[in-house]
Amino acid sequence: MLTLMDECDPINAENCMLKVVCSELKKNARMLERNKQELEHVNEILKCEKLKADGKTLTLCKDLDTLKDLINTREKLFNTDLSSLKSESLDLKLRLESLVSENN
Repeated sequence: MLTLMDECDPINAENCMLKVVCSELKKNARMLERNKQELEHVNEILKCEKLKADGKTLTLCKDLDTLKDLINTREKLFNTDLSSLKSESLDLKLRLESLVSENN
């Protein structure tokens, strides 16, 4: 016949095994919580870096727009000056032809 002790041995063995598994699960839970906290911290850092990068991007876009405006203004000035110089060159050419023709 089985004694009470014989019946308890498998239960005690299973209980010990469950305690070991429970202990491992607790360790894993603590490790996961630390990992979660580290990831949350890194996430906050990345959010701050993104905000800084967004700010720099906005500044660079404004600078680019300013440079485009400046280029457009200079291009208009160049075209105006070029037209003026072409007109002056044509006037000088006509005057030169007139002087050459008078000297002949």
